Amino acid sequence: MDRRTVFFVSDQTGVTAETMGHSLLTQFDGQAFRQITLPFISTIDKAQEAVRRINATAEAEALRPVIFSTLVQEDMREIIRRANGLFLDFFDAFLEPLERELQVKSSRTQGKAHGIADLGAYTMRINATNFALANDDGAVVHDYDRADVIVVGVSRTGKTPTCLYMALQYGIFAANYPFADEEFETGRLPQTLTKFQRKLYGLTITPERLQQIRNERRPNSRYASPSQVEYELRAAGALFRRYNIPFIDTTECSIEEIASRILDKTGLERRLRP
Repeated sequence: MDRRTVFFVSDQTGVTAETMGHSLLTQFDGQAFRQITLPFISTIDKAQEAVRRINATAEAEALRPVIFSTLVQEDMREIIRRANGLFLDFFDAFLEPLERELQVKSSRTQGKAHGIADLGAYTMRINATNFALANDDGAVVHDYDRADVIVVGVSRTGKTPTCLYMALQYGIFAANYPFADEEFETGRLPQTLTKFQRKLYGLTITPERLQQIRNERRPNSRYASPSQVEYELRAAGALFRRYNIPFIDTTECSIEEIASRILDKTGLERRLRP
């Protein structure tokens, strides 16, 4: 099957176009995509240069590229629309039906999705991210009273990226604590965690996948050995059950899905919306 080039075109960072476009592309199993982001298309010259690049790709590959657009200004959209590609505009798809339903014209203002329009929300995002970084891997435990959730589990199950994602996307104050030899040997939570048991949420993973991840980090080490991996996962599972800690298997989950499941199961309120 031929690889199809996909362009994400935006007048800002391109994050919205990428996120929505990726969600659609995942529905096409077996199709290969080459993905290119063209951000900050905010002038006529930049739009025309983007068209030249798209057309050159179409000619070189003898296949029309797919174009996902979140351009707000109509004149920019019209220029990109004339490119030799399948033009899919998210604002065309959703803004006009919303305008009809709400009986209000949208502002069509560039940068609304990612600007610092709400300084309080921006500050919350920064504070939550700083908290996640400061409370990563059990390095700091005296600040757990401020945590909304404390993610626990063995090393390399996705605790750190999950906490950072919840902080950045939702303003959640998330700490993470890795289980280690002391917990495995005693079968008990440290006093630091028992005081905050209601805040705990566990991550687990299949032994095969964890061994693969650890072997990439420390090849041929005891840390990555099948026996050590299986022992740690068994011990962590026993802790989850003993202390009634809810948990999720992250083997087949993206970071976004892990974070959403944690918030759903714990009932934590999203302070921010992506």
